[in-house]
Amino acid sequence: MARTAGKVLAFEIDQRLLPILADTLSPYDNVTIVNEDVLKADVQAMIEKELGGYEEIMVVANLPYYVTTPIILKLLNEGLPIKGICVMLQKEVGDRIAAKPGTKEYGSLSIAIQFYTHAETVMIVPKTVFMPQPNVDSAVIRLMKRDKPAAQVDDEEFFFKVTRASFAQRRKTILNNLTSQLPDGKQKKDEITASLERAGVDPGRRGETLSIQEFANLSNELLPHFQ
Repeated sequence: MARTAGKVLAFEIDQRLLPILADTLSPYDNVTIVNEDVLKADVQAMIEKELGGYEEIMVVANLPYYVTTPIILKLLNEGLPIKGICVMLQKEVGDRIAAKPGTKEYGSLSIAIQFYTHAETVMIVPKTVFMPQPNVDSAVIRLMKRDKPAAQVDDEEFFFKVTRASFAQRRKTILNNLTSQLPDGKQKKDEITASLERAGVDPGRRGETLSIQEFANLSNELLPHFQ
């Protein structure tokens, strides 16, 4: 990246790697290393400070599996001025991120990321190419930010609450999940049922069959009953 990018801003939490990075990157004056946990960092401020004036900002990373989802969601939820994200992560997580409605991998994580991006799997990286060899295969995922969210919702926070509730127990119908997971859902079962009908969603369907647009319609119908 240092050879081809105009400027590289890199976060590295492990202090032991800093001397190695300093030596490896010494020929390049366009790299800034930040010794900080990206989950705690003010990434917006760092971008403004180090990358101000750049319009084509891409995030590229080989993420530790245990922080993959929190990091990606942080980058998207904070509305950073980035064009997209290209990361290597655990294949199972990559499958969930890029999953389509009606598949077993499709869930609230798929929606949370695809709401803001176009997600695609670039390549599968087998575990046999690593040393030491991990227990699972990896995947390279590319997430290109949409010009605007995938659907119009009246309240994004509530929209994501509805999607998470709808997948709480995958074998349950969406009606049963919503009544058991939303605040006072059991007392508001009639309102939830009516909202499903107005949104054109059969109460007997399961969450994994709904598209992002259908979830958006549903959350907009439900919102007045949960404000």
